[in-house]
Amino acid sequence: MVTGVLAAHGRIDTVVVNANTAPPPFAALADLAWAAFAAKVTGELAGAFHITKRVLEPMRAQGAGRIIYIGSTAADYVGGGRLAHGTAKSALATFARHVAAESARDGVSVLVVAPGAVRTPATAEVLATERGAVLARESVLGRVLEPDDVAAAVALAADPALHPATGTTLRVDGGWSVLVGGPAS
Repeated sequence: MVTGVLAAHGRIDTVVVNANTAPPPFAALADLAWAAFAAKVTGELAGAFHITKRVLEPMRAQGAGRIIYIGSTAADYVGGGRLAHGTAKSALATFARHVAAESARDGVSVLVVAPGAVRTPATAEVLATERGAVLARESVLGRVLEPDDVAAAVALAADPALHPATGTTLRVDGGWSVLVGGPAS
């Protein structure tokens, strides 16, 4: 794929890495098998690792580029059986910071877009429960996010004017952290 893009356009300006194994194993440590935990963490990081290795060289050669990883607020908040998912997304954020540190002087900027609860087919069952109602109430928007909310954040992250924001995370949680408290409050 990277070779095809380079052949057609001569460069790669922005790559969005949205690696996620589905469904993540939502379980407490006592109920979580190592194989399920390892599969989640490995699956998340393998995609990011291989895609990054493939695009970083051409971006460095052209002296510019943006890599955007799709993370999650689960990297910052614990509980609710999110051990595997939160660990995977925390590892992804750490990976992104290291890539940013290694590539910034070559003109490559790296950002993590970390959404909170998003209404998708994968989350429909959970969001249809009382948990979904609580998530909506605990957001300053009074609702969970829609895919278009995340897409808008990714478009913003891809804007060259945001290039200096590298090695950091753009939280897109509908203001959830403002009301609940956490890293952004």
